[in-house]
Amino acid sequence: MAATPAVTALERAGIAHTVHRYPHDPRSESYGDEAVAALADTLGIHAGQVFKTLVIDVGGTLAVAIVPVPRRLSLKAAAAALSEATSGGTKARMADERSVTRSTGYVLGGVSPIGQRSALPTVVDRTALDWPEVFCSAGRRGLEVSLAPADLISVTRAVVADVAI
Repeated sequence: MAATPAVTALERAGIAHTVHRYPHDPRSESYGDEAVAALADTLGIHAGQVFKTLVIDVGGTLAVAIVPVPRRLSLKAAAAALSEATSGGTKARMADERSVTRSTGYVLGGVSPIGQRSALPTVVDRTALDWPEVFCSAGRRGLEVSLAPADLISVTRAVVADVAI
């Protein structure tokens, strides 16, 4: 299987990481829950270590929020955390699928916060710092990458804030 832009970006940056593959079920209704179930079964990790990548629109600027799969994103908190990077946008909404694919280069369910076509302002939920390693999409459905939270924050140039509810 060829490297994804996310894996290539991690390798170029010299960031220690591990790629994890699992069988993706095209009928799955929640890509995050599918990843949690597969990784928890094989690696014995906690669901809170697996993070989903959400692309949002903050006042007309696309941005990324990285939150634990079992939790939801507070759009208000994300807008506040990203206000400086989004020209002071105060309201956020989920970005539409076409905008997500066009800006990131990834399809829904495989959107990685790493190696996106366009670098977007990014916020990582503070709970990432609670773990020695976190998991996020490696850029394809059925493919996750684990890395240190500090490395995820560094490679995405993210701010850290309480954005999960």
